[in-house]
Amino acid sequence: MVKDPTSVYAPGRRGLGWLKMKKALATIDCVVVGVEVGHGKRHGVLSDYTFAVRDTATDRLVNIGKAYSGLTDAEIAEMTRWFEAHTIARFGRYRQVEPTVVVEIAFDVIVRSQRHASGFSLRFPRIVRLRPDKTADEIDTVATVTALFEGLQQGAEYLVTANARPAVARGD
Repeated sequence: MVKDPTSVYAPGRRGLGWLKMKKALATIDCVVVGVEVGHGKRHGVLSDYTFAVRDTATDRLVNIGKAYSGLTDAEIAEMTRWFEAHTIARFGRYRQVEPTVVVEIAFDVIVRSQRHASGFSLRFPRIVRLRPDKTADEIDTVATVTALFEGLQQGAEYLVTANARPAVARGD
């Protein structure tokens, strides 16, 4: 947290005098496998994305998380049209979609998870950008996520940041 020394403390509010600074962790490239209608101002558009990485042991896509933020309203509108045209199955609010849209995901930390088939979950995931330059065959793998997780467990001196990834073949 960076604070203006002359600013006044206000519980529950940072205001302009307080700026939260976070070191950017590594990002991973995932494929969108499911979407849901958003809430609030995003009601009526498909803005909640479930994404997966590849398990090379089984050659299957395995879920690792869900993100609601990061894209512009224009990108969400464009992706809504695309996902509506490429829905495989509907389950209430949730749509399973063709796994072809690649997104770059930022996160605060990786944790072990029983909930996701990948065995991992991302804390505070957010979409950095769409990756139209990549195919689903080029997304990150469970091995990549495992290496990132283990790197983060080593301590601050081995902190894995967006500019210092472990040596795992990604195909970038």
